[in-house]
Amino acid sequence: MLSSPPPSRPAPATPGDDGIDALVGAVLRLRDRAGAARDAVPPGGQRRARWEAVVARLEEAAARLAELRPAAAPAGTARLGARVGSAEWNLLTDEVTWSEETYAIFGRETADGPLTLDQLPACVQPADRPALTAAVTACLVDGRPVDCEVRVDRPDGTARTVQLAGEPVVDDGGGTVAMWAVVRDVSELRRGGAAAAAGAGELQRAREAARGARRLQLALAGAAPVPWLDPLEGADGTAGGLEVAARCLPAAGRSLDGNRGGDLGGKWFDAMALPGGGRLLSVGDLSGQGAGAAAGAAVAVGALRGVALTGVPPGALLGYLSQLLDRGTHPALASALCCRWLPGDDGGGVLTWAQAGHPAPVVCRAGGGVVLPRPAGTLLGAVAGAAYGERSDRLRPGDVLVLHTDGLFPDISPGAADLSRDAAAHSPAPGAPGSRPAGRDRGARLVSLAPRIAAATSAAGCLDVVAEACGTAGRAEDACVLVARVAP
Repeated sequence: MLSSPPPSRPAPATPGDDGIDALVGAVLRLRDRAGAARDAVPPGGQRRARWEAVVARLEEAAARLAELRPAAAPAGTARLGARVGSAEWNLLTDEVTWSEETYAIFGRETADGPLTLDQLPACVQPADRPALTAAVTACLVDGRPVDCEVRVDRPDGTARTVQLAGEPVVDDGGGTVAMWAVVRDVSELRRGGAAAAAGAGELQRAREAARGARRLQLALAGAAPVPWLDPLEGADGTAGGLEVAARCLPAAGRSLDGNRGGDLGGKWFDAMALPGGGRLLSVGDLSGQGAGAAAGAAVAVGALRGVALTGVPPGALLGYLSQLLDRGTHPALASALCCRWLPGDDGGGVLTWAQAGHPAPVVCRAGGGVVLPRPAGTLLGAVAGAAYGERSDRLRPGDVLVLHTDGLFPDISPGAADLSRDAAAHSPAPGAPGSRPAGRDRGARLVSLAPRIAAATSAAGCLDVVAEACGTAGRAEDACVLVARVAP
């Protein structure tokens, strides 16, 4: 059995000016190192373009961190004064719970009651209903985080742009029993962006920027989103008593050899040696597609690395990254898993980790496996001042840790004209015969591979087992997987 203390939920403290200056300095030093690496690459070509994007984003990250010097917004509030509420839809009892802010965003009186999942599409503009249906179905059936923006027609005749960011709520058996979401009114943000683009000369500049982004996207096509990840691609790297191997697994019909079709996404994996012999491991998924999302992933990894070097633990580290995403010019959402490994004198060590709306790690030991229970943590960038809990697990020599993003296993999601009825059909009551543990199905599949993973003699061998079992047929999106093996 894996031993661990009960999970804690420390609120990330907002550092004073000295602390912010230290974080900004760490990111700028990382920018300088990236700049030196960029200058060593000849101009032109894919690799130079990737370095250029990383340097620019690290500079932006330092600027955003500097903006945190004033007092942070109180917990539960949204950036730029936008209203933010919460909502939960219970599949077992059909109960719906909305906060007062959510009623105000939708323009409904509390006496009218909240909207059920069946009623919700009726108030959404027709063009946005397919996106809502796909997002809610993916959450309730496949256990994926919700990241959806729709235009809502309110009873008073006005329209609002509403962002839904949430995740499934699962029971002890892994079955999806509810959907919880942060509801954010982003109308002013969207109108502000449109007004700026409509100004004199702005439309032409926007077109030029779009063409530049497209050229960068083509230059980045087929490349890992962050340059320093390359050494982990399919190969072992050993530090601090831990062997690490990682890989990006393409969606069906795509390849990562430079001829990949479609847009790049914001998924990443990373492993960095820490002072004193530890390691920082992370995987994540930034919302959006294209070069912007890929460069945003570079910013996220750069921020994680820079702040981690100051000794900040994983929970508080995710808190800082959430603030960074929320305060950007174009707010983004991300799921992430951040782990700090510290080797022990017995050959094993302690894994301290936190998560933000992300699948939990799987530990394989002695032919068996277990999905670690997740500490509290909502999506990054969803709520200002959000706290991220931490959990610590002791790993033994020979243990194998598997971190991954969504989309690892091919999933076939049925259509959902009636969202709540469709979800209930795939997520019966706990313990019901033939119940499908939506939301933890991926973890269960990895656990079934535990005997083969544990039998491998290297992290690269463990990674090969996972990659071969996942295959590519039917995978709708790219996925990242990172395997860490404690030296036996």
